[in-house]
Amino acid sequence: MHSSSDPSAVPVGAPPPPAPATAAAPRPGPARRAAPLGLGLALVSAVAFGGSGTAAKPLIEAGLSSAHTVWLRVTGAALVLLPVAWRHRDAVLRRPGVLLGFGLLAVAGVQACYFAAISRIPVGVALLIEYLGPPLLIAYVRLVQRRPVSRRATAGAGVAVAGLACVVEVWNGLSFDALGVLFALGAACCQVGYFVLADAGRQGGRPVDPLAVSAYGLLIGAVLLTAFTRPWDADWSLLGRSVAMNGHQVPALLPALWMVLVATVLAYLTGVASVQHLSPPVAGVVANLEAVVATVLAWVLLGEHLGTPQLAGGALVLAGAFAAQSAARS
Repeated sequence: MHSSSDPSAVPVGAPPPPAPATAAAPRPGPARRAAPLGLGLALVSAVAFGGSGTAAKPLIEAGLSSAHTVWLRVTGAALVLLPVAWRHRDAVLRRPGVLLGFGLLAVAGVQACYFAAISRIPVGVALLIEYLGPPLLIAYVRLVQRRPVSRRATAGAGVAVAGLACVVEVWNGLSFDALGVLFALGAACCQVGYFVLADAGRQGGRPVDPLAVSAYGLLIGAVLLTAFTRPWDADWSLLGRSVAMNGHQVPALLPALWMVLVATVLAYLTGVASVQHLSPPVAGVVANLEAVVATVLAWVLLGEHLGTPQLAGGALVLAGAFAAQSAARS
């Protein structure tokens, strides 16, 4: 028998050579997997938040003050999330500043200012003014955190301010109630705290679960609002009656439950979680959908129609907010 000179020849009876190693298919990293989840959560939050004003306004017009309406909304949601707060009770010791700030600004501040605004001006207008929050977030980054801001972000903020001028028709000396506009601007300022503090909860060596941020934020907000709104003075028998929505009578409990369960509990849980999966700028871009949802619902359910200046100005506000935050994202 002659041995083969072919180096690739395999002797009879020898085990087969190992198969060549193939590169394992890359698995999507946590960030890649989290992005679609965060986007979905942000969309749900925007749609849920968008219905808050439409659900609250019939209660306000029926005689419940805006302060008592926001107390009902926040306190009802806090009671629903009480078991969540108990489960995450260690969060109080881990990040007390974040929870207190979230309750003060992102819950009590935003909701009190927004509900005071919609008691004086249309829901859609109040929301469009509130969405000056994204340009204000850019200003916070530049002036407070001393971080550079791109020209695109600055231009987006300028477009949003121009849109606000159209929404309130400054050439007519403010066609809407001036105090209502100021309350909406206050909500915009507090909205900055919503995104900043929701993001701060995941930072550092002791991150806090977004469920805990939402639950304790609502509990703290409820306590703060109780001290200022004196809910025991309200006529709560109104909830057993009917309220008007675009000419139709509906049980008052229907918009009240929607306001608590959907526009607060669901909205805050998904909104805070989306910031933890995305980032404040990216989540803020998706949150711009809230203004569109609120305007459409107010039109369909409340019969509130916006004029051409409000529609054009609203488009500018949303476009400017989107440009500002997408620039911050990049």
